[in-house]
Amino acid sequence: MWLIGGVPFVFLLIGFPIFILLLATALLLLGFAMPMPSSALHQVMFGSLDKFSLLAIPFFIFAGELMARGSMSRRIIEWVLALLGGRRGAMPLATVGASTVFGALSGSSPATVAAIGRLMYPNLRSSGYNESFSSGLITAAGGIAIVIPPSIAMILYCVSAEQSVSQLFLAGIIPGLFLALLMGLYIYVYAWRMDIRESSEFSIRRLLEASRNGFWALLTPLIVLGGIYSGVFSPTEAAGIACVYALIVTLLIYRDLTFADVWRLAIDSAALTGQIMIIVAAAGVVSWLVTVLGLPQQIVAAIQDVGAPVWLFLLMMNILLLIVGCFIDPISAILVLTPLLVPIAKSLGIDLIHFGLIMTVNLSIGMFSPPFGLNIFVAQATLGVKTSELYRGLLPFIGVYLLGLAILTAVPEMSLFLLRFFQ
Repeated sequence: MWLIGGVPFVFLLIGFPIFILLLATALLLLGFAMPMPSSALHQVMFGSLDKFSLLAIPFFIFAGELMARGSMSRRIIEWVLALLGGRRGAMPLATVGASTVFGALSGSSPATVAAIGRLMYPNLRSSGYNESFSSGLITAAGGIAIVIPPSIAMILYCVSAEQSVSQLFLAGIIPGLFLALLMGLYIYVYAWRMDIRESSEFSIRRLLEASRNGFWALLTPLIVLGGIYSGVFSPTEAAGIACVYALIVTLLIYRDLTFADVWRLAIDSAALTGQIMIIVAAAGVVSWLVTVLGLPQQIVAAIQDVGAPVWLFLLMMNILLLIVGCFIDPISAILVLTPLLVPIAKSLGIDLIHFGLIMTVNLSIGMFSPPFGLNIFVAQATLGVKTSELYRGLLPFIGVYLLGLAILTAVPEMSLFLLRFFQ
C-alpha cells in the first residue's frame, strides 16, 4: 500500500505532471501488488472517459472562452456596475457580482479570473483601492465559479461519486451566493474603514441602458440553469446549448468575434479539454485499482472500529482538502480523493450531495491559496502584480472563505434546502 501514497508524493516533489504520477502509480500496482494483463490499463482508461456527463466539460470550456474573449463578459460587468453604482465599495462589489455571474456562465475559475481581471483591475486601482487588495479580490472572487453552478468540478465529482449532476448544481446555488455575500460584507467593511467611496452615483437611466446592452449576455444563465431545473434538458445538453447560444450572440448579435477567432478559441478549448481528460483517464485507473484492492473498505472499517464521530471526520477531511488544494488542482484532487472519501462519508450517514459541496468549497479555496493555486498564476499573468502583494491581498479573503466553509459544513440545510424544497 505504500506505493499508493509514496510514489505520487515523490513524483509530485520532482515536478511531474499529475497524469504521469497517476499512471506511474497504476503501473507499479499492476506490476507488483496485483499482476494483471497490461490490456487492463487501456480498458479502464477508456472506460473512465466513456461517460455521457463528461461531454459537458468541453462544451462549458468552449462557451466560457467565447464569453470571455467576446464582449459578453464586459457587458455583464457594466450591468453589475450600473446596479451597484453609488454604494460604498461599489467597484469591488461589482467585481464579486460579475465573477459570480460569469462563473454561472463558464463554470471555470481561471477563465473568470482572466476575464474579470482584465476589465476590473484598472477600475479598482483608479477608484482608490491598492494593488494588494485589488489583485487579491479578483483572484479570490474567481473561486466562486467552482461553487456556483454550472461547475466543471461538480460534474467530475458526480461522475466519480455516481451522483446526480443536476442535484449538485441545484445544491450549489445557495452556498455560492452565500460566499459572495460574505465577500461583499468584508468589502463593505474594508471600504468603510479606508473611507473609499466611488464617485459614480446610481442612475436608473444607466441601469436600463446597461440592461439593454447586456440583455443577451444576461439571458445565458436563465437559459442554461432554467432549462436544467425545469427538466427541459440535462446538464450535458445544457452545456451544448450554452455553446450554440454563445456562438450566435458573439458572431451574429454582438459581432465582436470572427470565424477565425472562433476557430482559434476552439483549438484552445480542445487543448484544455485534452489536459483535463487525460487526468480523468489516469485517475480512473488508480481509482479502479484502489477499489479492487479494497482500500476504501479497509479505511471505513478502521474508522468504524475507532468510532470517530461525523464532526471529527468532516474536520479532518476539511484540513486534508485544504492542504491538498494548495498543491494540486481541483480536478485532480476530486478524481483521486472522491473514491476514497465517499465510502467513508456514506458509512457515516453524510448526504453525498452535501459532501460534494464541502469538497467543492474546499478545493475552490485551494484555487487561490499559495503556493500553487492556479488562480494565482492566472492573476499574475493577467494583472502583472508582484507575488508578495498578491499573497498579502489574498490572506483576508482566504479567511472569509474559511468562515463560509465552516458554516456550510456545520449547516447541511444550506446545501440541501433547495433540493428538499423542489422535491
